[in-house]
Amino acid sequence: MSGPDAGSSPPRSRDTVLHVHSGNLYGGVESFLRTLAREQRGAPGPTHAFALCFEGRMSQELREAGASVSVLGGARVSRPWSVWRARGALAELLRRERYSAVVCHSPWSQAIFGPVVRSAGLPLVFFQHDALEGKHWLERWARVTPPDLSISNSRFTAGTLRNVYPHIPGKVRYLPVVPPVSVSSGEERARVRAELGTGANDVVIIQACRMEAWKGHRLLLEALGRLRQVPGWVLWVAGGAQRPYEARYLEGLEALASELGIRERVRFLGQRSDVPRLLRAADIHCQPNLGPEPFGIAFIEALQARLPVVTTAMGGPLEIVDSSCGVLVAPEPEPLAEALRRLMAAPEERQRLGAAGPARATALCEPNVFFQGLAEDFQSLAARGHR
Repeated sequence: MSGPDAGSSPPRSRDTVLHVHSGNLYGGVESFLRTLAREQRGAPGPTHAFALCFEGRMSQELREAGASVSVLGGARVSRPWSVWRARGALAELLRRERYSAVVCHSPWSQAIFGPVVRSAGLPLVFFQHDALEGKHWLERWARVTPPDLSISNSRFTAGTLRNVYPHIPGKVRYLPVVPPVSVSSGEERARVRAELGTGANDVVIIQACRMEAWKGHRLLLEALGRLRQVPGWVLWVAGGAQRPYEARYLEGLEALASELGIRERVRFLGQRSDVPRLLRAADIHCQPNLGPEPFGIAFIEALQARLPVVTTAMGGPLEIVDSSCGVLVAPEPEPLAEALRRLMAAPEERQRLGAAGPARATALCEPNVFFQGLAEDFQSLAARGHR
C-alpha cells in the first residue's frame, strides 16, 4: 500500500500518541509495540496509534489488538524516492489526524521521519531500544533532528544516549511484559515435549531470540559440546531467519551442532508465536550474549515462566538477573558449560531460582507501572512545551 491506511481505529477520548516504526522484522521492539497496543485500554495516559512502513506480522498483530494502524509505504534508504513517498504519507497523516506527540523507535525512523514531525510542529520523542555509539551513519543522520525527549529501555542504553544526543533529557522505562494467563500444567508440559520429540525427564535448555550472532547461539553450542557425554539434556532453539544473512548464520549453527556431535539433541524450531508455551515446558533459559543486550524481554518472559536464567554478565541483563533468579557467567564456553552442568544436576536449585522469577519480573516490568510512568513523561513534555 502506498498511502496511509487508517485501519480499525478505537474511539479517541484521550490524547493520541503516534508511534512510527519500520514493521518489516519481528523482535523485542515489535513485541513491545504489540504489548502497548493490547494493554492500552484502561491504562493511564494517551491512546497509542501506529504508523508502519511495511505490512506483515507486526501490522496484523496491532490490528488484531484493536489499534489504529497507518501504512506509510515501504521506505528504503537505497531508494530515495521511496523515502520521499513515505515522508509525504506521514506528513499527510499528521495533517489529517490530531496527535499530541510522535514517537520514533529507532535511529532509522528518527532520521527518516523526525524532520516531518518537526515540520508539523509536534513534540518528537525518541524511544531508545539499543545502545548508541554515534558512529554509524544512521546515528549521525538521526543526530540532525534531535528529539524533545528520549525514553530508554534500560539504564545501560540510557548511558549511551549522550553519544548521539548529549543535551536531550532522558527517562528510563523498563518495558512492560504481561504475565502469562495460564500456568504450566503437567499435561501441557508433556504435550509440548511430545510435539518436539523430547522425553518427559530430559532437562530442556531453551534459547528464544532472533538469529543474530551476538545473541550467543554458537557460544551455547560450544558449551553444550563440552557436555555431550552428560546424558539427559536437550536444547530448543526458537527463532527463525528473517533475512538472508540470518539464513546463512542458521546453516552454520546446524553444521556446528553436527561437528560437535550434539545435532540429534538440538531442536531448531524456527519462528514461533508460542514462545511462552515453550518456556513453560522447559527447565533452563540460556541466552549467552557475546555483546551487551540493550534490555532483554526474553529474560523477563523466562522469569515469568519460572525458569532459572543463565546469561553473560553484560548490558541490560545485569539489571534483570541476579543470584536470586539466575546465573551470570563470562562469555566463554567453559564457564558457561560449568554453570549449565551444575543446574542440570540440581533440580532443587533450578526450582529455587525459578520460584523467584515471577516476583523479579513483576518488580521490573509490571505493565501498570510502565503506563503510569509513560503518562507522566508525556504530561511533562506537554507542560514544558517542545522545540
